[in-house]
Amino acid sequence: MCLPQPIQEKKSGEFPTYDEVVEFHGHSCGGLASGFRVAVAAMKALGVERPKDEELVTIAETNACGVDAIQFITGCTAGKGNLIIHDYGKHAFTFYCRKSNKAVRVVTCLDGFMPEEMHALRPKVFSGQATEEEKARYQELAHQGVHAILAAPEEKILKITYVDIKPPQKAIMYQSIPCECCGEMVADGKTRELDGKRVCMPCYLSATNQ
Repeated sequence: MCLPQPIQEKKSGEFPTYDEVVEFHGHSCGGLASGFRVAVAAMKALGVERPKDEELVTIAETNACGVDAIQFITGCTAGKGNLIIHDYGKHAFTFYCRKSNKAVRVVTCLDGFMPEEMHALRPKVFSGQATEEEKARYQELAHQGVHAILAAPEEKILKITYVDIKPPQKAIMYQSIPCECCGEMVADGKTRELDGKRVCMPCYLSATNQ
């Protein structure tokens, strides 16, 4: 039986490499590369290291690829409750440090970094109508764009602003109780009342035809 190898902790001030982020995410793309730059810049600006709990909070205004880079590098994850996603379709991210009560908002400025030819090829590639030659060309251009984002001076691709925000609410710890309809365990704060019973959301929605 093979046991998982322990994750090697980074030295103080050392960040994961882009290759490590790609391995976590599954593929390389402009969105992931920009998220990588955002995460590193934010942690440097706040002078923080990867938290073990909720010391650092990220508020993301997109749910795109860059969020995975931010999770991997900053340690802000949905499971810990310190990753908050408001999908406004904007590549903008706010990072809040509970210890210092400081926050920084980072917005990407990528105009001109992804080749224009990519925009013309994208619809054909993602609709499955591109030829093998067009697919290869798209990947070549995407690689060029990623390289440009990773190599660019920070001030050319990121707008970093210190902001004042209200401290985000900490993750709520719920007690698990059995749904009185299906019997499966559910967080008590996530239940609904139905005919005098505490039921989970799927059972509630099914019973009320929602």
